[in-house]
Amino acid sequence: MECDRDAGTAAGSHGTAGDTRDQRPLEGVRVVALEQAVAAPLATRHLADQGATVTKVERVGGGDFARHYDTEVLGLASHFVWLNRGKESVALDVKTRAGGEVLGALLERADVFVHNLGPGSAANLGVDAGTAAATYPGLVAVEISGYGRSGPYKDRRAYDFLVQGEAGVVSVTGTPDSPAKSGIPIADIAAGMYAYSATLAALFRRERTGVGASVHVSMLEALAEWMGHPLYMATYGGGAPPRTGTAHPAIVPYDAYPTADGDLVLIGVQNDREWERLARQVLERPELLDDRELATNIGRARNRERVDYLVTKVTSGLPTGELLTRLDEASIAAGRLNSVAGLAEHPQLRELGKWQDAGSPVGPLRMLSPPAMPDGVPPGHGAIPRLGEHTDTVLARLGYTSHQVARWRADGVVA
Repeated sequence: MECDRDAGTAAGSHGTAGDTRDQRPLEGVRVVALEQAVAAPLATRHLADQGATVTKVERVGGGDFARHYDTEVLGLASHFVWLNRGKESVALDVKTRAGGEVLGALLERADVFVHNLGPGSAANLGVDAGTAAATYPGLVAVEISGYGRSGPYKDRRAYDFLVQGEAGVVSVTGTPDSPAKSGIPIADIAAGMYAYSATLAALFRRERTGVGASVHVSMLEALAEWMGHPLYMATYGGGAPPRTGTAHPAIVPYDAYPTADGDLVLIGVQNDREWERLARQVLERPELLDDRELATNIGRARNRERVDYLVTKVTSGLPTGELLTRLDEASIAAGRLNSVAGLAEHPQLRELGKWQDAGSPVGPLRMLSPPAMPDGVPPGHGAIPRLGEHTDTVLARLGYTSHQVARWRADGVVA
């Protein structure tokens, strides 16, 4: 055995004395990730943004298959760029005896272990969340699956759009004639964010009690939570809300309305006081307030087509800028139907200083900063790693000799 199990410290562990108010919250926390695609990488990227040292264990040869979804970011895959900044990449065949030993050495030193391997894969390796938490005292072991650890769906492969279907999201999204999945992978995102928040909660508990945790998050359960409104409507109200495109199924007017410039402006009227301001100041139709059928939201919902016609008749004759000015002056919630390209140049993101450069194998990339950091703490913007970029560094930190690593490289155990 050429490994000193007490050798090395986490790359993110500083332990400096003095003023630490600008120190990122998770500096010194060591995370090991057996991850791929979206859900787990999203959770661990947020941990990295908060200062944790995240060691991403990837397959020898191809690595995380999200590296190969596309080449849109100057030759890199857009999903991978989004989800993997600030991580160490170790290319390791964990199915080999030596690879399993290295994974065990990583877990011995880890505070957190996150994986989203396929059904049964982690258990076959002996690192499912329950086993890992029991084997390594104090470890917070987090497992992300498609459908959960038991039940008739536990062995099913789960991809985002399949879970969107099973969770009923597709049934309430789209137009009356055409159901649609969300344009972003919300099942993955939901699971990843619950894994992230559960990890933080478990670390906080461990800080007080010294006790680790086994945590399981399934994509179905995470997305079912997000479906609470239509779920309880269907359970107790006799039916789920219908698909209404950009409109709201229960609030009127609440939709995208055309302007004279050919744009669409989103207008949301939440209560009867706002309806009064909309009629007087935006539509300039105060006589509508005498119409009892439109006096309440319930009445307006019953007369949806008529209300939308009245609103559209005015908005379609106004330039976009003038309409937005009227809405702002009347304190009516409104927004543009923006494009993704428009989001990239959004003046509010620019004013908030949300864009920062991050390193990558193809040079600096403009990336969004984390959406939430403590005041005064600089955002985490680590580099996006090449496959296996940190293999030698991490193995040396674990105490393995260069001779041992060279043998493993020749045998295909590491890359």
